[in-house]
Amino acid sequence: MVFGLQTLVVVIASVMAAYNVAPIGAVLAIMLCSGGLSWLAVSRAWLPIAALARLLSGWDPDHPDMEGLEVERGKGGDNDVVALVRGLHGLASRVEGFGERERNFTRDASHELRSPLTVIKMSSDMLADEADLSEFGHRSLERIRRSTRELESLVEAFLILSRESDQGLAEEDFIVNKVLRQEVDYARELIAGRPVELILDEPSAFALHASPRVFAVLCGQLIRHALQQTDQGTIVVTVMPGSVSVINPAVDAPDPGSRRHASVDRHGFDLAIARRLSDRFQWPLELRALPGASRVASVRFPNPQPVEA
Repeated sequence: MVFGLQTLVVVIASVMAAYNVAPIGAVLAIMLCSGGLSWLAVSRAWLPIAALARLLSGWDPDHPDMEGLEVERGKGGDNDVVALVRGLHGLASRVEGFGERERNFTRDASHELRSPLTVIKMSSDMLADEADLSEFGHRSLERIRRSTRELESLVEAFLILSRESDQGLAEEDFIVNKVLRQEVDYARELIAGRPVELILDEPSAFALHASPRVFAVLCGQLIRHALQQTDQGTIVVTVMPGSVSVINPAVDAPDPGSRRHASVDRHGFDLAIARRLSDRFQWPLELRALPGASRVASVRFPNPQPVEA
């Protein structure tokens, strides 16, 4: 409408100049005034869009600026702009509420699981002291302990991921090799009785200033991911300068009725947790295949520290 009116004014002024109805100076003045008024009108109409663009340029999806959207929505302006701001406000509110519900559920569920896990561990220890426990009972008890250990690791990962930030996770200087030895020992309990061997190869050693709890959970999830994928063979956990890798042996395509085929969803879940931890703490996780169908999951750790002899 603004540019249409400006064009009409220019045409009328041009006709007036052509028929000498008005002097050239007056015609030029009319054209300049109409152009200036058009620019002012368009600028005022563009102000809400420019303000919204500035707000969205610094938009943080994890911490949306709801107050800024409220201010923009209350300014009025063009109906289309108001509808856009209203839609963004509703979307941001839903995303924020979804994230809050997810964190609350994960945190509460993880805390509630700790109590029964403690009871199961204590009962298992007491049952192991029974002298007349049968061989079948011992095997069942070991399966209970392995499953309890696996569930403990899963709960620990959920508790870490449910935090709004990494505040509250104690950071310290620790040697990654020591933490990895403990995780490998825990993982060996999960493969008792299976034709699978787990080896820790330490051609290098380094330290990190971070949370050893987070490091242990991340590496533990990668090791369990490898155990779920492997029916038989040797899994190698290797410590290189500034990185840790888990190498699976070459395997054939799983048979539809095999145990490993039934556990695809489970070991995919372990890998998903490892990915979220690596993204959260900015420890890049890389997955690649080696010749012979072996698979490697490696994590690089920025700013590794040397270990004194």
